[in-house]
Amino acid sequence: MNRTSPAYVRKCLAELGVRPSRRLGQNFLIDGNVGRAIVDAANVDRKDVVLEIGPGLGALTDELLARCGRVIAVEKDRRLQAYLASSFAAISGFELIGGDMLDQDLTQFSDAGVARVVSNLPYASGTRILVEIVKSTFVPVGMVLTLQREVAERLCAAVGGRDYGLLSVWVQRLYRPRIERKVSATCFWPAPEVTSSVVVLERDCGAVEVADEGAFYRLTSAAFAHRRKQLRAILPLIKVSTREKGEGLLVAEGIDPRARPQNLSVADWCRLANALC
Repeated sequence: MNRTSPAYVRKCLAELGVRPSRRLGQNFLIDGNVGRAIVDAANVDRKDVVLEIGPGLGALTDELLARCGRVIAVEKDRRLQAYLASSFAAISGFELIGGDMLDQDLTQFSDAGVARVVSNLPYASGTRILVEIVKSTFVPVGMVLTLQREVAERLCAAVGGRDYGLLSVWVQRLYRPRIERKVSATCFWPAPEVTSSVVVLERDCGAVEVADEGAFYRLTSAAFAHRRKQLRAILPLIKVSTREKGEGLLVAEGIDPRARPQNLSVADWCRLANALC
């Protein structure tokens, strides 16, 4: 079977009684070249255990199982769960978890030895899923994700750029992201109203450590909520008792007190978080 054939996708979904849901972000890949390119970018081999989120009809799953040792797939739609369980029943390297990825205990994937995440993430929840992974103790060595183009650009944005923000800081603290390729809406059925991008995230082993991750996330969240303000005005609002103390701390860390949140690099945020602990 050709799981990316438009005719097969429509026929299979009709037989399953599945009408693609915008609320669930269900858009099924109908371009085999894109699927192969995604798995190529993941650079997996037989030693790898791969997590796939939202496998749908298994377009990426087929490619992954041909190259890696084991695929753990998390699917929310019960009708698609039944299809996947039947379709891949004879393959020992396939494990299906039924349920919402946002409801999963992520430590189970660490315990299972998952090294990489390869997924066409649902548009409706893709950003939330990525944030949950980044903030958890489950930190894969690499991820290849199809996301809405605007989200991909935020992940990869440079310091001071229009798209540089909280998501950029959180992801770039742990990963080196790059946009591998753009994906046209016509590569999916039904075609989404947005253009997508395939993003490769490789773990950055030289990342600056933070003493308290919770404090880092609270600091950056609060600061970017006031992104139009200068840092010397922000710190008294969220952590430091007076503006003078805040300015002194910033100067001591080599940070311009007049800078705004989008002007600080990831290393700057890590140093500042450590100084405030």
